[in-house]
Amino acid sequence: MAKKTRISTAARLIPGSGLLTLLMLSPSLAGGPAVASDAASMAASASQGKPPPVKGPGLRSPAPTGGDPASQAGAAPGASSAASGAPSAPVPAAATGGANASGKPAHRNSVACLISPERTADVGTPVTGVVSDIRVERGDMVRRGQALVVLEQNVERAQVQAVAARHAIESDVRSAEANLVLAKERWERMRSLAGTGAVAALNIEQARAEMDVAAQRLQQASGQRQVVLQELGVAQAQLAQRTLRAPFDGVVVERLAQEGERVEDRPIVRVAQLDPLRVELVMPAARWGSVERGDAITLLPDLPSGGKLVAKVTHVDKTLDAASNTFRVRLVLPNPGYKVPAGARCRVDEPSADAGATATPLAGPTPTSRPTAKPHPAPATTTSPPRGA
Repeated sequence: MAKKTRISTAARLIPGSGLLTLLMLSPSLAGGPAVASDAASMAASASQGKPPPVKGPGLRSPAPTGGDPASQAGAAPGASSAASGAPSAPVPAAATGGANASGKPAHRNSVACLISPERTADVGTPVTGVVSDIRVERGDMVRRGQALVVLEQNVERAQVQAVAARHAIESDVRSAEANLVLAKERWERMRSLAGTGAVAALNIEQARAEMDVAAQRLQQASGQRQVVLQELGVAQAQLAQRTLRAPFDGVVVERLAQEGERVEDRPIVRVAQLDPLRVELVMPAARWGSVERGDAITLLPDLPSGGKLVAKVTHVDKTLDAASNTFRVRLVLPNPGYKVPAGARCRVDEPSADAGATATPLAGPTPTSRPTAKPHPAPATTTSPPRGA
């Protein structure tokens, strides 16, 4: 390799005929017949003023440069700009695809986002039962409290009716009230006759005891009536569990069961709230602190209708995701009339943090990076004018 380098240098400095003769007479100095043949070709090309050909990885064709041959011989490969004293031109931004020093687009950054429902609920039943009727279809708009699904409820309805009938019976309370009134009147009458001696003291005490017993029976009958009333409430709650209702205003997204199916511990209908909508942004850590709660951000949904939407920031993560070096931002987007569908993708265009930065040259030394090699000037000759001129 070193011999080939020396031969390449000699091909540029020694006239072609002299070098060709030297190599033909002494092939061993050139490293063998093959190398001598390559060097001969180089010498022949040099004699014709052409760059020597490259025949293999060991010999590289030098780039044609102008200037002093001495400065060319002493300059390192790739330093032709420095040797000529001219600074290398910076690479324009268009050559790098409009990228700045950080490698990001110099015009605008586009942050991807996703528009999703504000809430989604899988409506199911807490009890085991058979689906009797599904009153909504996919895509129907529902209001909060609207009946969606009805399960078989014959047993629960009969139980409610039985308890209600028992609660309607008031004979026990009425009988206890009547007994208390009678016992109280008897005791008062005997107490009025106690001073005359017509009634023994024992009878008076017995009448007082009977009045107290009648009062306790009335209290017991009233308590039993309250218990029956509580049982009626339990029976009505069990009956209400057989009817599934919408938890909020929204749209039916999916029906997950059919009439006649036995359901247990699984959803039957899926409902989504579409007004307002939720927007999730995943922003790079470089944007930390640039978004605050309450800010208004313009969205560009990926929809044929196009148009811009304005959403409001409701939440900004307080921590960064170490794996992706990002953080999440949540926005709320009003959607009256359900004009924007949930599940659409969107983007947020923001100016780049270093969009105004000037493109940095990617190749070539700066004018002050290394001293400029200047050719030695030839000695100046002074000609004196002839005498008497």
